[in-house]
Amino acid sequence: MNETPDKTPAAGGEPAPPLLVRISLGARLRAYLLAGVLITAPVFVTLYIAWAFITFIDDRIIALIPARYNPEHYLPFSIPGLGLVVLVVGLTLVGALTAGFIGRQFTRISETLFARMPVIRGIYSATKQVFETVLAQKSQAFREAVLIEYPRKGLWTVAFVTGRPEGEIGRLASEEMLLIYVPTTPNPTSGFLLVVPKRETIPLAMTVEEAIKFVVSTGLVVPPERVAALAAPKRRIGGAEKA
Repeated sequence: MNETPDKTPAAGGEPAPPLLVRISLGARLRAYLLAGVLITAPVFVTLYIAWAFITFIDDRIIALIPARYNPEHYLPFSIPGLGLVVLVVGLTLVGALTAGFIGRQFTRISETLFARMPVIRGIYSATKQVFETVLAQKSQAFREAVLIEYPRKGLWTVAFVTGRPEGEIGRLASEEMLLIYVPTTPNPTSGFLLVVPKRETIPLAMTVEEAIKFVVSTGLVVPPERVAALAAPKRRIGGAEKA
């Protein structure tokens, strides 16, 4: 057992004899165990997810490579990440070919064919628009985290601004509206799309990445406080107003 001296001065100004605070062996072992879990758990979880993702890609891409071109066919062992490398190279080549004249013509023909298929054209059009919005360099999707009252008044949730409504919804709006994505916890890839008046949202100083961590961790990972770039909003949770 380790003993820690306590040098609290005694009455009269004279130092009292040190008192020893005893820490049991079990308490120290428990503290060491928790410290070890906190250090190693994030590392192992990250490695596991990365390995699972690489394996998922490898199993599906390598199966498409002919045996004569597959390096693993000539080696006594598999090459982790080979499928991922082939996928990245393939997508890069497709992008390079599409940028040329022949590639643009092929893309135009394929889009025309998809547009003539009753069911496929809806799926293709929606999927294309989603990827163009998310991958566009100037896209404002998921650029701001906000608080909104959801699912009813008095309950607040972290949400993300994905843009402003256009087309029919934009024309019907009588005031400035925002498209708000409300993620589910702990899986933020599913959620709800809401059209909310801008005045009913409270911008957050935390970044989108910090807000996603907050949602995924069910509120356990709290982002550090920071000074907002804009003036602090007068509205507060609960409806109180700042004087």
